[in-house]
Amino acid sequence: MKRAAVWLILLLTFVGIADAAYLAESETTGTPLVCNIQGLTGCNVVAQSEYSRLFGIPVADYGVAFYAVLFALAALEVALVAVAIRRTIQALALVGVLTSAVFVYVQLALIHAICIYCMASAFISLLIFICSLPLEHWPSKKRADALPIRLGDA
Repeated sequence: MKRAAVWLILLLTFVGIADAAYLAESETTGTPLVCNIQGLTGCNVVAQSEYSRLFGIPVADYGVAFYAVLFALAALEVALVAVAIRRTIQALALVGVLTSAVFVYVQLALIHAICIYCMASAFISLLIFICSLPLEHWPSKKRADALPIRLGDA
């Protein structure tokens, strides 16, 4: 179950990278987002709002970086099975879900528009956070090929 959680985090981060990269590409090129699904047309309103940048950097760029770092950590966790990596994944997942909650609030309360891509990212962050929870008590297993070899032991 816990190994499956890491693999699911790996998959979710890949989807998150794709979602955030689409938003970032739209911001960079100035191309409007394709956003008319079930009458939800607020994507471009959100993307062009004053809240779409943080410290002059598009929020989508932060999303790409966030998901890329989590992807790398999840890949390392698959290969190395290390407590420090799991804890870092959990901490970043918590930061991601809290940040997403703030961005959802901004969309609903301040911008009064909903971006489906942003909501998808918030949902992905929530799923990553949920998947990170079972990693808490997962004991690290030592792999023989990962142990250091001392010259006197050979």
